[in-house]
Amino acid sequence: MKKFMDENFLLQTETAQELYHNHAAKMPIFDYHCHIPPQEVAEDKQFKNITQIWLYGDHYKWRAMRSNGVNERYCTGDASDWEKFEKWAETVPQTLRNPLYHWTHLELKKFFGIDKLLSPVTAKEIWEECNAKLQTSDYSVRNIIRKANVHTICTTDDPVDSLEHHQAIKEDGFEVAVLPAWRPDKAMAVESAKTYNAYLETLEEAAGENIGSFAALMDALDSRHQFFHDSGCRLSDHGLETAMAEDYTEAEINTIFNKIRKGNDLNPDEILKFKSCMLYEFGIMDHSRGWTQQFHLGALRNNNTRLFKKLGADTGFDSIGDFEIAKSLSKFLDRLDKENKLSKTVLYNLNPRDNELIGTMIGNFQDGSVPGKMQFGSGWWFLDQKDGMEKQINALSNLGLLSRFVGMLTDSRSFLSYTRHEYFRRTLCNLLGNDVENGEIPHDMELLGQMVENICFNNAKEYFKFE
Repeated sequence: MKKFMDENFLLQTETAQELYHNHAAKMPIFDYHCHIPPQEVAEDKQFKNITQIWLYGDHYKWRAMRSNGVNERYCTGDASDWEKFEKWAETVPQTLRNPLYHWTHLELKKFFGIDKLLSPVTAKEIWEECNAKLQTSDYSVRNIIRKANVHTICTTDDPVDSLEHHQAIKEDGFEVAVLPAWRPDKAMAVESAKTYNAYLETLEEAAGENIGSFAALMDALDSRHQFFHDSGCRLSDHGLETAMAEDYTEAEINTIFNKIRKGNDLNPDEILKFKSCMLYEFGIMDHSRGWTQQFHLGALRNNNTRLFKKLGADTGFDSIGDFEIAKSLSKFLDRLDKENKLSKTVLYNLNPRDNELIGTMIGNFQDGSVPGKMQFGSGWWFLDQKDGMEKQINALSNLGLLSRFVGMLTDSRSFLSYTRHEYFRRTLCNLLGNDVENGEIPHDMELLGQMVENICFNNAKEYFKFE
């Protein structure tokens, strides 16, 4: 019987162990999509206790705690940090076979050197040991990033963001690149005229332009796009239920924009046409400045109306959706490709039924200009666990080129989540190791070792070309 989470955790064969320890483990982390606050990096924040760095904002843990019968007061409420940690410690033993069990103990081991299992019995001891270390300079945000061997971080930023914290980080000479990524979801969120017009007021202020027409809207967004570019951004991201590619005319879009600008809500057909136009225009902007575009598809958000009204978005009430993806996605990508304005693109699906769909879709628009121009993004959100990652890797292997894959990302709000790269790397090496042991691929460690190093870091560094 193997020991839990020893040095060969998830590595079932000698080949897998060699690939991980000699190749994957040493590679830096290129975290090209996450939600960490750049302000905390700029300030080199020091967290007061383990709850603040571990449980604040982590809706994965909140969902598990709620499932374990924990009152909301201990998740997002006014309970003390110790009380929240204590409730998490009570929950952890109940998360066996959930990836949270693995992530929890990987983070304790990687960052704090703690091999004990978290439970009500060990909670106080682990709380005190983590908190004591967090008070030292070795555990400031920047030193945690250094400890994880991070090379590049891309945050998630709205077009109206000032990016002042990114600039401060750069001016400080921090050796890890912390770059913005353009996330314009609010600029096309026209479901509510009141909310959208309020957003346009902030955009007007940021761009220094009056937005009285659709053309003025595009000018303002393009101005902000250039500002992001000048600040080092080379990457956009869109969180969508599905791609939108409805036919529309310029006159229709002008009429729709004027309607919502007057405070009138749009009908579903108008919303779809406007979003289709905006998505296309954003694609044109990205191509014009040589950016890569990302699309996170398939989340059904804010399902619990009562708690959404009480707690807001991103608090743990989202799930996998079953949206139609193929036709609209194909039409959108083809619309850009016909004009030779299709940027490098990363596609993420949240419903695992769509793995093969995405795996074949990217092949439709590979054009030989860039290795792996179209990317099947790593297992995302509910799929960033062992089973989900294995299915994504297998689909990509069967239908595309795994060797050109740009690898893992954290998609996290926590500075302790860099262990998700380790989790991915161990899973990748284990799959390849099993193939070798089964005689399905050659035992060529030079070939396989280079492939692993490329997927873990080199491919992303070359693909995004941030430097």
